[in-house]
Formats: sequence, C-alpha cells, structure tokens
Amino acid sequence: MRNTIDAAPAAAVHPMLGLKKSLRQILKAIPAGSDMYYIDYPVYGNVGDMLILKGAERFFGDNGIRVRARYSADDFEPGIRVPDSCIIVLQGGGNFGDLYPRHQKLRESIVERYPGHRIVILPQTIHFNDEHAYDRTAELFNRHRDLHLFIRDREGFERAKGKFTCNLYLSPDMAHQLYPIAPERAPDKEWMRFLRTDRETNEAQLRAIAGLTGEAFDWDTMLSRSDKRIIYWMGRAMRSRLRAGRLPLQKIWYGQVDRLTGKAIRLFSSYRKVATSRLHGHILCCLMDKENVLFDNSYGKNSNYYRTWTHVCPNARLESF
Repeated sequence: MRNTIDAAPAAAVHPMLGLKKSLRQILKAIPAGSDMYYIDYPVYGNVGDMLILKGAERFFGDNGIRVRARYSADDFEPGIRVPDSCIIVLQGGGNFGDLYPRHQKLRESIVERYPGHRIVILPQTIHFNDEHAYDRTAELFNRHRDLHLFIRDREGFERAKGKFTCNLYLSPDMAHQLYPIAPERAPDKEWMRFLRTDRETNEAQLRAIAGLTGEAFDWDTMLSRSDKRIIYWMGRAMRSRLRAGRLPLQKIWYGQVDRLTGKAIRLFSSYRKVATSRLHGHILCCLMDKENVLFDNSYGKNSNYYRTWTHVCPNARLESF
C-alpha cells in the first residue's frame, strides 16, 4: 500500500529550526543506524548541489546512518553489486525530469536494475516538459516494490500523487540540515545580485532585475579558472575509472566541496542583502539569517518552494512579477 506523508514544519523557536526538524521524517525511509549506498553526489560546479550534499552527509552522520559506498554519475556503473542489507539512496536537488537527462537516466536505470532493494530519492523538484516522459517515469517507478520519493514543493507533491503509487513524502531540501551557518565576516557591501545564467533563466526575471544595483554573480562566475580546472579534471578522473586505482578521488573531491561551499559562504557574508534567482542562493541566505529577495526561475521552482517552506523565514521575501 502506498504511504503518502504530507509533513508540516514542526514548531520551533526559529522557523529554520522547524524546517530542519521536518527532515527527520526521512528516518521513516532510512532508519537511524541503517547501512546505505549514496549515489549521484555532484561532481560539477553547482555549489547549490554541493550544499545539498553537505546537508545530506550531515543528516546521515547526525542519525548514525552508515554510508558504505558513494558514487557520482561519473563513476557509478549500473549493475554493481549492492549488498542486500544496504538501502540505495539517491541525491536530492532539482534535476528530476527531462531538463537534465543524464541524472534522470541514471536514476531510472537504478530503479529498474535493483528491484529487490529499498530505494530512497532525497528531496527533489519534479519538472517535465514532456508529459508523456513523466508518465513513462511514473510507470517505471510504480513497478518497484519499495521505492520512497521525497518531493520539495507542495504543487509537485500534489501532482505526483496522481502519477505514482510508490511512497511519497513532502519534504524541505537537505541543505536545511546545515542550519545555522554563521557568517564568516561582517558585511561591508549593501546588495549582491546572485542570478541564474543558465537554461532556467526567463525573460520575466531579466526584466524584473534590470533596475537592481549591486555586483552580479552566479555559481559559474563565483568560481575561478583554477576551481573550474579542478572540477573538470576530477570528473575526467572519475570517468576514467581512476577511482578504482590508488588515488582517493572521493576524499579529494569532498575536500573541494568543503572549500567551494566555504568560498560561497564568505562571498555571501560580504553583503547585507541578496537578490537571487538561485534556489540555493536563497536557501543559503536563510541558513545564514541574511535578508534576501527571491526571484522565480523559468518554471516556478523557486516560488513553489518559497510558498511551501521558506515563507516562514523572517528575512526572506518572494518578488512576484
């Protein structure tokens, strides 16, 4: 029988603590003390996805969940033997659908190839441009006997209830496990614009932000040439199967994740206020209790998330247009 859970933020002194506490419902699917394989952690330049990774790893550690193996999309080979005692856990984020086919294909291949394992997909935003593709994914997922899908916004959750018969949960993003994040310095600048420059940008956003002042960044422009070279070579090394050799690539990469998320925290610390169309620009501000204005992305991901969860944050507001 399908288990559908609609979680509301728990009461807490600070609203962000309530969102963090809401993540504990994940223990229904990954009980404390479990053994698991963690798949599809990010090896690319989206620091927002790195914050999701760090939140997930913090959650596992805080709840005594043992990660027996970790794989990115670069070095996971469907068909690798996963012990029967291990839960397969897939990274959360915003790549569930047909905008980012590489990650969706990996996710679907795992659901298809491991019918006997419990599979948990951490909080995701679902977006398909092609409704038939959504139906095909739902058909595949519904054949699995022990699949648990966490969804980051109420609108996506309600739509999914009409598609899936697997276990569905409404949950905030894993990065909320990182609350609170202390600023690393006192701000000395007023406004930062942290704005998407990729396929999720839209014309309405561009018009709305045209009059904003302040320095402009995105994850890509925050990274230096050296950062980008490291990311490129790490992905290439993992794809070349050096992971199985003498180099501790995963350990090296996790060190880079710490460095790059630290760089983002230092950047955000420099500003009193942030205007952003990046969901994790917004979430990072909320984690730091920093004043921020959120603009939507191309398909409503940001506004849906805000209305579901972060509208309770006293320093955040959604800019409608």
